[in-house]
Amino acid sequence: MRAVHTITLEEHCLTPELREALGEQIHPYYPVHRWPPALEAKLSDIGEGRIAEMDAAGIGMQVLSTAQPGLEHVPAPRAIAVASAFNDAVAAAVAAHPDRFAGFAALPTADPTASAQELARAVGELHMVGAMVNGRTLERFLDERFFWPIFEAAEALGVPIYLHPMPPPKAVYDLYYAGFGDDVGFMLGAGAWGWHVEIGLHSLRLMLAGVFDRFPALQLIVGHMGEVLPFMIERATGALGRAIALEAVRHKMALTPTEYFRRNFHITTSGFFSDPPLRCAIDVIGAERVLFAVDYPFSDNATARRFIDTAALSDSERELIAHANAQRLLKL
Repeated sequence: MRAVHTITLEEHCLTPELREALGEQIHPYYPVHRWPPALEAKLSDIGEGRIAEMDAAGIGMQVLSTAQPGLEHVPAPRAIAVASAFNDAVAAAVAAHPDRFAGFAALPTADPTASAQELARAVGELHMVGAMVNGRTLERFLDERFFWPIFEAAEALGVPIYLHPMPPPKAVYDLYYAGFGDDVGFMLGAGAWGWHVEIGLHSLRLMLAGVFDRFPALQLIVGHMGEVLPFMIERATGALGRAIALEAVRHKMALTPTEYFRRNFHITTSGFFSDPPLRCAIDVIGAERVLFAVDYPFSDNATARRFIDTAALSDSERELIAHANAQRLLKL
């Protein structure tokens, strides 16, 4: 089989300014959320070491982005400066290796107006291809109209927003995920389950709030094979639109959740290297809206490369997912 070109879309990194802003604990209320030194070293390398690992696994290009929790727990004044410094550093890495890297901007989401301005600068001056936002901002979901300047700017600039998870609020963690020790509880609330279903919920909240009616051309990317949405979206459409035993639910959505999902969302494979969820995703949203991602360095480049090479895909589906969809969406 001919080796297919690959572009990966959820590949995390750190800059010194972002690392300092996150602090020793990284996340404000999860002491167990720390990065081992070897992992942090990989996050901080946006040069030759990272490229060597890409070469070893056959990864053609990475789209660099913040490491969770990003700036979403950082108050506005400091977040503005750190976002600017992060974007400058990533843009410099892209300029040094334009055939290997592209970049998603960091945004100071606590200040949506400043975020819109920084996104315009990042796209217009630094040639970045969108932005990554890590879930809630200071515990507020992005469906609040307060945040809509970010969506307005993304739509006007023609770039996507990648909505990445973060751990659940402390009260939710204590009620839903505690009781197994902090290390297990944190992972249960994060990568094993909790933050995936929260991004699915976050996406539904954006639909219900009218974000995609106000900004119909806006494109969101969600990772991890769609954050449970491919499996659940038709159920959400039925329950919110045509409930049988109960009276019809009253809402202001112009379209159904399934219709928004197929019009306004793309999904990536980040951290998921298994045929059944991939097939579900393709069947629900279409191969033209599924994009390849590794979730480096939290997932392994070589494992992801083997998956995209051997997944139960047609040749045309493999080309779309491996690189062509990313080239179209991100204008690469």
